[in-house]
Amino acid sequence: MVIGLKDGAKLFGISVVCFCAVFVCTFFLNYYIDARAIDGVVSGELRVLYDANMTSAKFTCAITGGVLCLIAVVMTVFYVKLFIDGNAKRFGILKAMGYSDTKIALSFWVFGLSTFIGAAIGYGAGHAVMPLIYREMTVDGLPAIAIGYHAELLVALVIAPTVAFSALACLYARLALRRNAVAMIKGVRSAAKYKRRSSGKQRGFLVDMSLSVLVGKKSVTFFVAFACFCYSAMVQMGLVMSDLSSIIMGVMILVIGVVLGVTALFMAITTAINANKSNIAVMKAFGYSAKERSLALLVGYVPFALFGFALGTVYQHVLLTVMVNVVFGDVATVAAYRFGAGYFFITLGSFVVLYAGAMAAYAVRISRVPIKEIMASE
Repeated sequence: MVIGLKDGAKLFGISVVCFCAVFVCTFFLNYYIDARAIDGVVSGELRVLYDANMTSAKFTCAITGGVLCLIAVVMTVFYVKLFIDGNAKRFGILKAMGYSDTKIALSFWVFGLSTFIGAAIGYGAGHAVMPLIYREMTVDGLPAIAIGYHAELLVALVIAPTVAFSALACLYARLALRRNAVAMIKGVRSAAKYKRRSSGKQRGFLVDMSLSVLVGKKSVTFFVAFACFCYSAMVQMGLVMSDLSSIIMGVMILVIGVVLGVTALFMAITTAINANKSNIAVMKAFGYSAKERSLALLVGYVPFALFGFALGTVYQHVLLTVMVNVVFGDVATVAAYRFGAGYFFITLGSFVVLYAGAMAAYAVRISRVPIKEIMASE
């Protein structure tokens, strides 16, 4: 086996995303299927509330499942690429020995294990909280909705995603492996290199280093911005939903948002630090201080992190505006949604503290690693 089971198990972040998606979709889809049994006896004013609950279940599954699925796809593609880049010499040797790209790529099916683990746990947890969710969504005056078991949800939420993400990992690996074996063994990459200005005032070494890191590692820069987008959107959405929905539902969504956001953010920061180990070693050898190394290698990500945060804020605002003011606009019991400035600043403050603290902690940790050990791992 070219890719070991341990390699696939390292994608903890994807497991968290899949858990959150399947956890929410399990009890909402189950409720939707079970609630259709009383559709024929609902009439009058109760019909509005019943339809609102059914729309909520469908809309939440579509939005939550769709967004989290997109996040999982991006993370899977990112880590497949990162794994191939980090093991380019190893794969180049295998190709030189006669292994085809397809044979190597097929071993990436193990990356689907992270999807299976998260989806399976999320499916079980969704069933565990189902009685509580059914009570929260019960409409006074309507018959109680009995909880039923639907095997098709197990296939749709656990088995199908596992197969799909395993296939995605294999297909993308097949595309990413279309590189010359000799170039992979030598560690030559086709990415465009940053070029210094040949005229005018010359930039300092630290500025050049910062810009070359951003240009040379575009995928890491993108992932940092994407993780900050996830943190901003999910945490703010969780805080707002505590006001728009019941306390239990609000707390549940907030916890999911915080766990998902923090996980994605720390994965991005860890990746950014690890991707720059050799640069840190070079600067350390040249006598630059820990503060100078951090400024050169990490501060460059700040504009992209803030952009991701701002985009996440806009996204969650538009999403909640559509869901509350449009979908539930005719429901008198649902309050109109307005942008929560207080929640925005709470999320922004926690984001700044978390981002700065994590960057500083990882920078200090890696700066303490001996230069020889860093270079030996490259």
